[in-house]
Amino acid sequence: MSNTWLSTLKTDSPQEGFELAIKLSRMGVKYTQPSDEIRKRLREDYANNADSLIAASQVVAVNFQTIAAANKYWNSGS
Repeated sequence: MSNTWLSTLKTDSPQEGFELAIKLSRMGVKYTQPSDEIRKRLREDYANNADSLIAASQVVAVNFQTIAAANKYWNSGS
């Protein structure tokens, strides 16, 4: 899966940064499990499991921290 989809971590706002964090998280899953069929089959399992949902939220949070730092906690000076 080598098409370039991430050119920067810079965003104009925290909202855009959070949306990018979600995208990073989703792409991480896609790279880890490239089969659409398997991901769709497993979705029901984790969608109904509180621990899985919490773990997914933690991944998004870590990605958001990274993006926030890259944006100097929003473009210091704006």
